[in-house]
Amino acid sequence: QVQLVESGGGLVQAGGSLRLSCAASGYTFSTYNMGWFRQGPGKEREFVATVAWSGGRTYYADSVKGRFRISRDNTKNTVWLQMDSLKPEDTAVYYCAARNRPFGTLAAEPVDFGSWGQGTQVTVSS
Repeated sequence: QVQLVESGGGLVQAGGSLRLSCAASGYTFSTYNMGWFRQGPGKEREFVATVAWSGGRTYYADSVKGRFRISRDNTKNTVWLQMDSLKPEDTAVYYCAARNRPFGTLAAEPVDFGSWGQGTQVTVSS
């Protein structure tokens, strides 16, 4: 049974940093691309970043490019999202997700991800 558990959310002032973690279990983590999505108040879930199964390729939403960094350690079954220079508009529930097939192409649509964590709240105050 696939399980994704996020942690690291919280309240931070604008300009600050947070590091989100996602611990995966129940499947062969090292063969699946991983992604982070977020859903702000009254908004649809949106793509943030994704990393290939090998860790060698990444892709970011334009809104976070240069401020956020996604990384993974396949020996620890963990993916991280380092968030710097946070803005109030980054306030959202952040979700970790696993691609819906192994060794897939990088994807940015929620429909391309088959397993999701419960989410962690990130609040950025101005």
